[in-house]
Amino acid sequence: MLVIRLSRIGRKDKAVYRVVISENTKDTFGDHLEQLGTYNPSVKPKEIKLEKERIQYWLSQGAQPSATVHNLLVDAGIVEGKKVKASRTKKKSEEELKKEAEEKAAAAEPAEKAEEAKPEESKEEAVSEEKPEEKKEDVKPEEKEEEKTEEKTEEKVEAVEAEKKDE
Repeated sequence: MLVIRLSRIGRKDKAVYRVVISENTKDTFGDHLEQLGTYNPSVKPKEIKLEKERIQYWLSQGAQPSATVHNLLVDAGIVEGKKVKASRTKKKSEEELKKEAEEKAAAAEPAEKAEEAKPEESKEEAVSEEKPEEKKEDVKPEEKEEEKTEEKTEEKVEAVEAEKKDE
């Protein structure tokens, strides 16, 4: 995906940025497809030089501006709309969190309605279906193993006694 973003240049404590278009996986200090302008926040008033035609071309090709660049484009009148909150961390906004909560609630409602729609008899049948399985195994597996080991020990004792009589 193509992204219009800032690439920092300039010396320490005197930041100057280039507005560039590049692949979103590429390093901001690395290769870029085209330089679209500059931004100098260090001077008063802030100095912004943008190539409007090229920016409009890349936006028409599907390039997405970063939040900061979007705000610069809104100030310059290239893009219409509201400014976007630019944050360093990608925290979800309150609106996104509300939407997710509503979606989860909406997804949970059909499941609850489906359970309510089942008659109570079917719930009882489901419970009764589980119980016969338990009844089938009246003898626990542990008890079966104990019986087998007792039989084996009895056979061994008889075999040992038989050998003693033969001697």
